[in-house]
This record gives sequence, C-alpha cells and structure tokens, in this order.
Amino acid sequence: MDISKEQIVELVKRALVEIDSKEGLAQKSGGIPIGISNRHIHLSQSDLEVLFGKGYELTPIKDLSQPGQYACKELLTIVGPSMRPIENVRVLGPVRKASQVEISMTDSYILKVKPPVRESGKTKDSAPITIIGPKGVVQLSEGCIIANRHIHMSPDEALVFGLKDGDYVDIDVNGKRKTRWFDVQVRVDKDYRLEMHVDTDDANSAGISNGFIVTIVK
Repeated sequence: MDISKEQIVELVKRALVEIDSKEGLAQKSGGIPIGISNRHIHLSQSDLEVLFGKGYELTPIKDLSQPGQYACKELLTIVGPSMRPIENVRVLGPVRKASQVEISMTDSYILKVKPPVRESGKTKDSAPITIIGPKGVVQLSEGCIIANRHIHMSPDEALVFGLKDGDYVDIDVNGKRKTRWFDVQVRVDKDYRLEMHVDTDDANSAGISNGFIVTIVK
C-alpha cells in the first residue's frame, strides 16, 4: 500500500509529540529538545597517537544523542596564550580527519583565545590552541571554535517543519529567563535525530537544561 506525503507528515508529527524532556514536560507538536554541549575535543588519528601513543584507540563510554557519536574516557588539557590551563576536557568520538576544539565564550576569556563562531568542522582560519595529553603535546595552528547554535533533524523531520539543510530559523526559549535565539542553523541528514545544540553559556543564560523544549518562531 502506498503512503501519501500527508500520511508521512502525520506519522512524524505523532513521533515528535511522544518525545518528552528530562523534566517530564510533554513535547508539543513542533517542539525541539535541547542538547547542551560542554567544551570538548575531536581528534584526528595522528593527533590521537601523539597525545596517547602509537596505535592508540579511543575508549567509548557513552553514546550521544546523534547516532554514531560517543563520549570517550579520554580527558585532555587545553592551553591558550594566558597559560591558564583548562583540564579534563572530554574527547568525543569517532576520530575525524582534522582535530577540533569546541569551547564557550567564557572559556575563551580564561584561555585568552579568540575563536570564531562556526559550524562544527569549519576550522579554516580559526583560533590556535594547544592540547596536552599523557604522552605528548599537539599545537593546532587553527581548530578552536565556538560552535554555532544549530538543529539536527532527519529528512522526515525537516519535512514536518518545512525546512531544508542550511536554512536558518529563530527560536523561542520559554525557560526561567525567556529569550529568543536568532539565526539558528538547520542541519539535515538521514543519520540525525531531532535536537538543538547549544553550549553551556547559552543554556545557563536561559536557565535551561538538557531535554528542555524550545520552539521555532513562525
């Protein structure tokens, strides 16, 4: 039996409504759950081996919300021009083609670096940063960014919202400190699940936690 476009949209809407936040708030149709990203590091295989030793492999400890992504046991120290280190920065897997350090604006003041606000993976001409591991040191000439606010969604979820990959939307946050976020990037892929990612600065300023439901401004 063929399924119409309207039936697909209705099925996805029902699935979205069934998702609850960690506070137990029922998600309204069109709501998007929040995922808060603390500072973290993505490593290339070559940099991983400099930091931990030849042939080293990451040790997954927890799956993340996006399929195929995971938090690792490995923790590292990052240092900028201030020479004030930030320790115990989590490595996320799997390994990437190029290493990348994602921090918050608050972290940048401690480190005295000037990272641009960028989409993850867009590190050209970004800030330099030093990563210290148990077996070695990696000095990145570029690779430190502040991740832009963005929403992950599958193609079916994008159909429900009437959006496509690369679109930008505004978001209402009705938390303890109501606010509106502008120019939030939409990222669509078959391997994504619906979630908006913000950093700890954004979450703290709005008084929200993981799983909080935000809405797209119509």
